[in-house]
Amino acid sequence: MARNEDTKAERDKEERIRETGQLELEGTGSHIHLLSIIGEIEGHENLSGSTKTTKYEHILPKLAEIEDDKTIEGVLVLINTVGGDVSCGLALAEMIASLSKPTVSLVIGDSHSIGVPLAVATDYSFIVPTGTMMVHPVRMTGLVIGAVQTYDYFEMIQDRILSFVSGHADIGYERLKGLMLNTEMMTKDLGTVLVGEAAVKEGLINEVGGIREALGKLKTMIENQDGHI
Repeated sequence: MARNEDTKAERDKEERIRETGQLELEGTGSHIHLLSIIGEIEGHENLSGSTKTTKYEHILPKLAEIEDDKTIEGVLVLINTVGGDVSCGLALAEMIASLSKPTVSLVIGDSHSIGVPLAVATDYSFIVPTGTMMVHPVRMTGLVIGAVQTYDYFEMIQDRILSFVSGHADIGYERLKGLMLNTEMMTKDLGTVLVGEAAVKEGLINEVGGIREALGKLKTMIENQDGHI
């Protein structure tokens, strides 16, 4: 009977990793929730079946559950995303930023566009040496009305992103806006790509490191928090 229960638990664990990229880490005493943000941030419409996505409607309730679960001591967020829906990405970033548990992010590949707010939403952030962050203006698909109100709306969306990132990272609003509107790096677009150490120098990310450093930092934060209770 116990053997069957263990097998079912393993199957459930594998299914959750496959479907949501989430996992509980309990190997060294601390109970850490691993959250993966990969591919494209899916918004209010479903993307094609061949596109790797992070579904915000799955992550939002999970974050609420994490906040309410007294056994979970910290959250590690792995990020490798090309960006996606701005509204939904910001919703995820705001939820992560409002968690009372210690949080650490690790950019392991790309953290482009709306991935930037997600990377800085945690208490502390890491990026691998070859990881990239792309800061660029908001893009909109579909019918766009060429009116003053449309451009004002674009400005408002960009201000939301700039305000969030500058409020959660060690970079000023105007400097971040300058990186976003840079015309010298990409031939067919505006913006700036920062690789590894460059993201740290600009103040977007706290430190260059990998999974060892990220887990080590999170465990230290958990221990320090416990020590103050």
